[in-house]
Formats: sequence, structure tokens, C-alpha cells
Amino acid sequence: MVFSKSFGYALRGLLYVAMINETSPRVQLDEISKKLAVPRYFLGKVMKKLVKGGVLKSKKGPYGGFYIHEKTLSTTLLQLTAITGDTIMYGSCVLRFRKCNAENPCPLHRQVEFLKNEWQNVLASTNIGDLLKKNHPDFLKSIAVI
Repeated sequence: MVFSKSFGYALRGLLYVAMINETSPRVQLDEISKKLAVPRYFLGKVMKKLVKGGVLKSKKGPYGGFYIHEKTLSTTLLQLTAITGDTIMYGSCVLRFRKCNAENPCPLHRQVEFLKNEWQNVLASTNIGDLLKKNHPDFLKSIAVI
């Protein structure tokens, strides 16, 4: 399963903000964009979705920026897919057949259906805090351009 750029930017931006918030109260969009090497305008739209979805908070002004709150680390990856619109992929045919469903399955429908359910379980049981708990010494390097 391949996620959209929106999901990737949302996850990386969220992880970056969560990591930086340990030492800094807020992170500005320009810093996130620069460190993650992503387009500022597109990242701004994605980060706004995260705020609107209740995953992050933001404050405007020269001392403003994005910051986490009590629900941020418990946000699941499945919730993040809903915010970024990636849930549409669950209903589409892996072979891109138009009429693929349980009553009219494509040749791979049953095998892929099992995998989709397993993948959905992984996304539902993994939260942002879980990703940050991994003792990976180069974690920041894996999501950012340093």
C-alpha cells in the first residue's frame, strides 16, 4: 500500500513537531518545511488539516507555530489516514478493475482483502507515540534533511 504525499508530509511534520516540542514550545512552518525539505505552501495546507482534525494546535504571530497537546501522541495512523483522505484506497481494486467487489471479485480480491484488513489493523493499533518510542538514534535524520 502506498500513501499519498499528504499523508507522508502530515506524518513527518507531526513527528517533527512532537520531537522538537520536547525542547521548544512551538515550531514555525518555515522551520518544518526547511528541515523536512518539503514545499512550504503544500505543507502549510497539510498542517492546517492536522490542526482542524484536532491532532495539533497552532498559534499565530511572531512567537507562534505548531505544538502538540494531550491527544497528539495517542493519534493513530488510521486516524491520520482519515484526516489526509487516504482511506479511499481501502475500497479500490488492487488491479484497478471498476466492478471489483465481494459479489464480483477480481482474481486477487480475496487475497488482497485479507492484507487490507491486516494493514488496517496495524494502522489502527499504531499511534504517534509508538513511533517516537522507537530507540532509533538517527530517527530525526530519517524524517528530515539535516
